[in-house]
Amino acid sequence: MAKLSPDAPVLHPDCRVSDSSFGAYVEVGAGTRVANSRFGDYSYCDRSCDIANTEIGKFANIASFTRIGATDHPLEKASLHHFLYRSASYWEDAEDDADWFAHRKSRRAYIGHDTWIGHGAMIKPEVRIGHGAVVASGAVVTKDVAPYTIVGGNTARVIRRRHTEQVADRMMALAWWDWDHATLRQALPDFRALTAEAFLEKYE
Repeated sequence: MAKLSPDAPVLHPDCRVSDSSFGAYVEVGAGTRVANSRFGDYSYCDRSCDIANTEIGKFANIASFTRIGATDHPLEKASLHHFLYRSASYWEDAEDDADWFAHRKSRRAYIGHDTWIGHGAMIKPEVRIGHGAVVASGAVVTKDVAPYTIVGGNTARVIRRRHTEQVADRMMALAWWDWDHATLRQALPDFRALTAEAFLEKYE
């Protein structure tokens, strides 16, 4: 694993990044495309991800070959094809459809803090993944996922809760993801050793 920095993201080879920003201690795996997105502090993605039009919280864990905020085609029009909106590639006297691209950018996906997005999962535009949630490998997520819930399948459905609703509410109130770097280091032994309930009892 690369040595991470609070000052700049670690971008592995062959990444393509446009109109995006990164918090502290962020890592982006090789061959990943990131467009019009933001990574919160400590979040990372593994290799060959495709992330567009997405707000990613802190401490998000995104496995390889994941696609988030996949762009769409104009279903309501006579054709789905690129020539409708990438028109300048087909005719010298036609312009690209700026309104369509603005519409795409506005349809943002949201990934909460301390989330885990499994290998090969797909999360559609305008979907919100709650804090602490887990998306299983290969899942296709078309609807919001509640905090601290585990979902899987195509289309994704609830498998079980990661923590009880009460514990989830307490964890979100604690909001440890907003602690500074030194505080996280001090609490590291307890993160490793304690259950969620014991951790809450100590730090609430």
